[in-house]
Amino acid sequence: MGFEFVAGNLALDFVATVAERRTAAIEHLRDPADLARWFADAGVVDEPPAVDQRGLAEALRLRETIWSLLTTEADRPLVPADLRRVNRYATAPGPTAILTADRTVTTSGDLAACLAAVGRAAVELYLPGNAGRLKWCEGTDCTRAFLDASRTANRRWCGMAGCGDRAKAAAYRARKHSARP
Repeated sequence: MGFEFVAGNLALDFVATVAERRTAAIEHLRDPADLARWFADAGVVDEPPAVDQRGLAEALRLRETIWSLLTTEADRPLVPADLRRVNRYATAPGPTAILTADRTVTTSGDLAACLAAVGRAAVELYLPGNAGRLKWCEGTDCTRAFLDASRTANRRWCGMAGCGDRAKAAAYRARKHSARP
């Protein structure tokens, strides 16, 4: 199984490791190895960090905290315990990038450093420049949020390879069906 990184923000992609939250709730981080691989695939670190069951549980708590923050109505205050958890991660030391003699950069870090990167990305969602760019996918069963970086700010789907293709195919079928005599 490959992970998708289409949200334009590490924390949003991390939250999306549960797909279709309101229907099927498909969990993509079923064991510690999945989480370790996710951090490497996301480019947080070059090599997967060591993760045990406790670390997986900790990461899933952070993920669900970020989900809670994202789904809190704009006119309601954010839950103080959620803020404390995210800020604790966001202020922790993150992964370390090292420049080598051959001009390559290697990035490393343990699980705590990887979670710090996710925490910082969650905080960045609330920066003024991101306020109007945070959107929710219009896919039928999709529950993915994304940052709309399109020039016209009219992106509707988390990604064209999944939700966008399905929506366009459905619209095409509907047009063909209505055009029949």
